[in-house]
Amino acid sequence: MKKTRQNINRIMLLLGTFILCTMQFSCADFLDVDDYFRNTTQLDSIFQRKELVDQYIRGAASYLPNEGNLWTNAPNPFQGASDENFTSFNDGRHAAIKFLLDEITAFNNEFNNYANYYTGIRKASIVLQRINEVQDISDLDRRDFMGRCYFLRGYYYYQLLLQYGPVPIMPDQAIAVDASVEEMSKERGTYDECIEHICENMKMASDLLYSERASDEISIPTKGAALAVISRVRLYSASPWFNGGSGGLYADWKRKSDGAHFISQNVDNEKWGKAAVAAKRIIDLGLYELYISPRKSDTKALPEVVMNTFNTRPIGQFNPGVIDPFRSYSEVFSGDVSVSMNDEIIYSCRPTQSGKDSPAGIAMPALMGGMNGLNLTQDVADAFYMEDGASYSQPDAAHEAIGVAKSFSGYTLSGNAARMHNNREMRFYVTIGFNHCIWPNASYTGSSNLKNLEVQYYADGNAGPPANFAVDYNHSGYTLKKYVNAEDIITNGSIRPKSFPIFRYAEILLNYAEALNELEGSYSEDGVQVTGRDENEILDAFNQIRYRAGLPGLTTLPDQTQMRDLIKKERRIEFVCEGHRYHDLRRWGDAYTAYNRPVLGMNIKARRTERQAFYTITTLTDDKARRYFDYKNYFYPIPKTALDKNDKLVQNPGW
Repeated sequence: MKKTRQNINRIMLLLGTFILCTMQFSCADFLDVDDYFRNTTQLDSIFQRKELVDQYIRGAASYLPNEGNLWTNAPNPFQGASDENFTSFNDGRHAAIKFLLDEITAFNNEFNNYANYYTGIRKASIVLQRINEVQDISDLDRRDFMGRCYFLRGYYYYQLLLQYGPVPIMPDQAIAVDASVEEMSKERGTYDECIEHICENMKMASDLLYSERASDEISIPTKGAALAVISRVRLYSASPWFNGGSGGLYADWKRKSDGAHFISQNVDNEKWGKAAVAAKRIIDLGLYELYISPRKSDTKALPEVVMNTFNTRPIGQFNPGVIDPFRSYSEVFSGDVSVSMNDEIIYSCRPTQSGKDSPAGIAMPALMGGMNGLNLTQDVADAFYMEDGASYSQPDAAHEAIGVAKSFSGYTLSGNAARMHNNREMRFYVTIGFNHCIWPNASYTGSSNLKNLEVQYYADGNAGPPANFAVDYNHSGYTLKKYVNAEDIITNGSIRPKSFPIFRYAEILLNYAEALNELEGSYSEDGVQVTGRDENEILDAFNQIRYRAGLPGLTTLPDQTQMRDLIKKERRIEFVCEGHRYHDLRRWGDAYTAYNRPVLGMNIKARRTERQAFYTITTLTDDKARRYFDYKNYFYPIPKTALDKNDKLVQNPGW
């Protein structure tokens, strides 16, 4: 009987745990008292065993957005709504396009993350309150559990800040179930207060988390991941839009209780010092480096200027003469190298892997089973350098075919490709799918001739929509190949598993270079000192990116404005379609200008017999390519449901 009772208790305990963990899928508000009570009824059982606490933490982490789902079922609108791309669909699964078509209101359900993120914060805080009750856990694992929860708490606030701007900072101790409405209602913190709260949590996380994880725990954050969050948010905080440079647009946006500006109206150059120190801490860990694939027999020869700049300003063993720049960039994203074997990846997630819903699937042509629904703009294609590091300018007779096919690093450039796509830097060929681009489809086994498919975006080309899905066509003549593996083919279900790099070392290097370029004088924090406009430090960080890409580095430091522009361009190219662009444009104060430019592309209405017409750069006028960016689009609207539950919460400007 005793054994039976124990088994029943065990079953009830596991059932309670299951119920608790599955509650993650609700949309309960942070201040929903009933939901809070239902959760806490199970906590006494949870905190008796390490295994159950681990499950609870994983449940708390389940509210994290899958940042690798950039377009289809994306958790936020910022990649889909960036100036890099637009989707061919305006539906619930591709709702980001609605953000710049002025189809979003505070009543929309799209990207309604507000309540879920606060639920995740609450769950992480509960663990931190009660972790000392757990008996069957080592001190090391207890510290790691705490670090994971500090990370979660900081990361949810980081996600709230990205989407909604300044938000209420809730007490670290869970609010009592019998608290008054007044106690539960909180004003928004200022942007700077939110930044400090995020950094405080991430600092505690970095002190507690393990530095490395086993391959089966690669999605659990590490010390480096926590420091990477600090690096990014410190850089955002230092940038003009949030550091007194918004042109007075937020001058009247103040907190009622004390009149504090939600967005700082005063420039504080010391913030750049904080950003530089945050990046340097990661560099000094010595755990991360840019991923390098060694030069092989089929690697394309480097232009002489690349080695000349390296010989003038070498970086240790970072010799572009022994690097395959195409494979080095491609294999970060293609799935050819696992995350556990790639020291560039600091923190990652696994996006949807299945067919059309994957980041590869939305870009792949319908003939290959893809959605054919991701359109990159002409501005993105033109941003990439030529192979010798010169800025792109359209050549004479840009439409004419190059005539002779070229092969390098396993990539084939068709002889039918236009001159405008010839002799570009390696990141261009990794990233851009263009007219007459060859898709290997190496794993295809069907009867159709789909291996080494030369995709054509003419009106009568082979990338047209299937008969039953007329909207599945490319609108700009460009798509994204960055997340496509040579063996990917949807028609027979063969998609190589891939991880999405949320934070990678390339970002830290460019964060460091940008912060030092803007910093005036020196700054010191906890024994780490940085100096503004330090030529050696800036060029060392910047040139690593350039040499890995097979481009010439800088031999001397340009003036501040020139260096700023070079860093902006490098970030635009290096991080194409990785979720950075919207936030970069906003923090620099460049968003309004960038988003209100005409959307350009190829003339896809031209037929194969009208080659010159196709390669005529065209202003796209269809509804999918239209953009509407106004003051309000700097932040997403806070859901009306959240405003109704907290009378101290004010809506974002313009909504």
